[in-house]
Amino acid sequence: MDRSMTVNIGEQRFDRLREENNFYIDKTNFIKEWWEGGSTVTLITRPRRFGKTLNMSMTECFFSNQYAGRSDLFEGLTIWEDRDSCGNYRYRHLQGTYPVIFLSFAGVKAGNVSDMKAAVKIVIANVYSRYKDIIGSDCFDKNERESFAAVNEKMDDVKAQTAINTLCILLEKKYGKKVIILLDEYDTPMQEAWLGNYWDEAVSFFRVFFDNTFKTNPYLYRGIITGITRISKESIFSDLNNLDVITTTSDEYAESFGFTQDEVFCALDDMGLGSEKEDVKRWYDGFTFGRRTDIYNPWSITSFIRKGGKYAAYWANTSSNSLVNTLIQKGNASVKQTMETLIKGGSFTAVIDEQIVFSQLDRHADAVWSLLLATGYLKVLHTEVVGDDKECIYTLTITNKEVAIMFKNMVDGWFRQGDTEIYYNEFIHALLDDNVRKMNTFMNKVALETFSFFDSGNRPSEETHPERFYHGFVLGLVVNLAGRYKVRSNRESGYGRYDVMIEPLDKSGNAYIFEFKVMDEDDDEETLEDTLVNALAQIEEKQYEAELIAEGYAPERIRKYGFAFQGKKCLIG
Repeated sequence: MDRSMTVNIGEQRFDRLREENNFYIDKTNFIKEWWEGGSTVTLITRPRRFGKTLNMSMTECFFSNQYAGRSDLFEGLTIWEDRDSCGNYRYRHLQGTYPVIFLSFAGVKAGNVSDMKAAVKIVIANVYSRYKDIIGSDCFDKNERESFAAVNEKMDDVKAQTAINTLCILLEKKYGKKVIILLDEYDTPMQEAWLGNYWDEAVSFFRVFFDNTFKTNPYLYRGIITGITRISKESIFSDLNNLDVITTTSDEYAESFGFTQDEVFCALDDMGLGSEKEDVKRWYDGFTFGRRTDIYNPWSITSFIRKGGKYAAYWANTSSNSLVNTLIQKGNASVKQTMETLIKGGSFTAVIDEQIVFSQLDRHADAVWSLLLATGYLKVLHTEVVGDDKECIYTLTITNKEVAIMFKNMVDGWFRQGDTEIYYNEFIHALLDDNVRKMNTFMNKVALETFSFFDSGNRPSEETHPERFYHGFVLGLVVNLAGRYKVRSNRESGYGRYDVMIEPLDKSGNAYIFEFKVMDEDDDEETLEDTLVNALAQIEEKQYEAELIAEGYAPERIRKYGFAFQGKKCLIG
């Protein structure tokens, strides 16, 4: 690598990157692997910022007849120098020889279905505008020209759903070859639809679009679809039986997206940052594709090099994590308990289904972990096949330090909204000062401000679960007291009943025991005071302090608090 190269972290167009001598790690072997794979339509899922768009642009530059004669873009790269056993170049004759349609749904982010469709229509109209010069050709008749002109931002849904198919017909007629279609970030509008509560309407629209574009399209030669997730076949891909699906657990294209450790270490050496290898590995390594481990995300590595070796959560901060945040914040107690384990550096086991069923995300924890694995926030430590059904059990943990920082910032952000930050900080101060009156004042304000944030708001018909808030609050303690205190919860089953221990890392400080309890009329609790009495009694009956005493804490240095809840009301004593 030449140190004079510009490290451009935002360039996603392959031609510009090559023309301007930007930093580039050769991934052109992807073209060879895809071409020889022979699949009609290939869906490849990878986390965001892993080079999907750049690889699609590279593929367009290689095959598109609009780049005919641009061998300069590939000279010196793997695909251009590849030879057969007789010494003949194997792929050079393919460069610039096919009509190619390249479109991206990365910018289709809308809060309602009308805006989503409008955004898709703009994308399609922009694709058509690239070919406006050919429609005047004598090979097209009046009807074909009118059909072309009818594709615009104001077209109806049916026109939009069939527009790419129609363009393939025109391109095949013009150039005498079937068309290669490249669709980037196909699932962005679907994730937005789930967040915006118009999932079913989006599925209905895109199912027809995908059927017309990739299945009932005799003018399609080959196609590539990329995205972050593999949305279940029962939704938008229900009619697509010619789809070759490549996920993060597949061995195909394992080195085509992201940087390998050899590539990263070589780049660090070339840029005078070789001494940082081990820390770079701890911060940015950890992604696994198929059997290939030690994959690094390109965004963080190029950012690290561009910033002269400054460590930061580059990848985790590049775009909105609203979907992940929503799933964890509104997730059930099991989800939050597992996040507590992960943030403390632990691991857990889960059954992973790589077909993401969005309708299950706020109902089944395993669906959440499947999504987090697909999006790169979790990594596989090992797998085990069990039972007669050969079910695969995955052991998962947080991918690397960068992702761990992102999760901690996410949890911290739950209590950093408006006045909640003041109330939360004041509660922590009151706790450490043993000021029960202020603890009550500020805990009630925190609960009032944040309780609804932890409710399962994506499905309003579902029952409210207060324990979503309690476990979220404990996660907040884990994050905000890190470095000073060790926070543990015993995770008893039940409806919002479990104890929390807060142990200072400095043994000279006080330790704390919390017991959370929801008012239960079946326990003859008529008031919050009754519930508080029962919570404190449970601490004594179960002898929670024994563990702390065994670790050397005198009884007078162990603070015991009951937290009694009735909805958003709280009483601490």
